[in-house]
Amino acid sequence: MEMLGYEFMQRAFWAGGLIGIIGPLLGVYLMLRRQVLMADTLSHVSLAGVALGSVMHLNPALSGFAVAVIGGLVIEQLRRSYRTYSELPVAIIMTSGLALAVVLMSLKQNLSKSFSSYLFGSIVAVSDTQLRIIAVVAAVGLVFFIVLRRPLYNLTFDEETAAIGGVHVGLLSFSFAVLTGMTVAAAMPVVGVLLVSALIVLPASIALRISSGFTAAVLIAIGTGLTGVFSGLTASYYINTPPGGTIALILLVFLLMAIAIQKLIRRRNRKKHS
Repeated sequence: MEMLGYEFMQRAFWAGGLIGIIGPLLGVYLMLRRQVLMADTLSHVSLAGVALGSVMHLNPALSGFAVAVIGGLVIEQLRRSYRTYSELPVAIIMTSGLALAVVLMSLKQNLSKSFSSYLFGSIVAVSDTQLRIIAVVAAVGLVFFIVLRRPLYNLTFDEETAAIGGVHVGLLSFSFAVLTGMTVAAAMPVVGVLLVSALIVLPASIALRISSGFTAAVLIAIGTGLTGVFSGLTASYYINTPPGGTIALILLVFLLMAIAIQKLIRRRNRKKHS
């Protein structure tokens, strides 16, 4: 393919493939733990980190990465402080991240132009450094989910039972929060800050709707994520659209198709039994 003859497209496909695996996998756990908005919140926190790095003349990708990880830890700590109001920590961190990003952006006149690639994703924005970060995050994430599969499964469905069974609930929850921050920050170059949650949540939404079990949900989520990323990057290259928005729209179409097909199957089953 002519498209893959360009180095920037090769980097984009490698980055997209890695995020297409670890993002939906993380999304399944986030949905089952009822923490879907955490990904969206950390994307806004990561934006503040990018702005901070630009103002302080640091690497924006690395600063965004570090701040997103810290944000994940803060959310988890606040979640434990406000157990009755589980949505409150997300609201606090999201508004704080947005406020900090806006203030930092105002301090540097030419910052808004360079921010478009972080906001909406850009296939030409994936540098070698960012690709290495994504590769490390994907590797760490896969090891995390494979090695800690059983305790994480128990934690996801019932924290109290997991604690009684000997799972270090606090440590595992904080580790999961760190991994979420890492994944969100790593996905920024591909889909952008504003749409990073779409890549994490939409494939998981499709998988949990049509799957018959947990393992099937994980496999369907990863397959959907990879298909959405690769088709979205290809479409954005040929029709010159933002890759983040294109990927998100394709995943949304997949979700609508899954809902429609599932409804048709249910109607057929009802007719057979009637």
